[in-house]
Amino acid sequence: MAKEITGYVKLQCKGGQANPAPPIGPALGSKGVNIMEFCKQFNARTQDKPGKVLPVLITVYADKSFDFVIKTPPAAVQLMELSKVAKGSKEPNRLKVGKVTWAQVEEIAKDKMADLNCFTMESAMKMVAGTARSMGLTVEGNAPWMNN
Repeated sequence: MAKEITGYVKLQCKGGQANPAPPIGPALGSKGVNIMEFCKQFNARTQDKPGKVLPVLITVYADKSFDFVIKTPPAAVQLMELSKVAKGSKEPNRLKVGKVTWAQVEEIAKDKMADLNCFTMESAMKMVAGTARSMGLTVEGNAPWMNN
């Protein structure tokens, strides 16, 4: 018989650096989860990605046990790494802060494909390109599907 689920907790933690301090401690403590056990398991699973922001979905069960799924880093974080900017633009429509190429957009889309709600690589690339535009990044070149 399956365990009864009491709730879900979504967090963004840095790989290999989870600790009981806020925001992790209060979020898990309110659900009655063993915070140190989560931190140990998360750090063990993410020791190969130190310092990268990783979204994690924690499923909490009625007996206070838990499971968690680690997702890929957010597209915005990956775009900032590739374009070497500290943060996005305050006015993305007027003030551009960096540039990315379609090849870089495709690389991020391939990485995020499992977590995105799309079926084709073209639609995944459009989603990542939209994120880039909303951050004030310019996507250089022509889109691969435009080269007919």
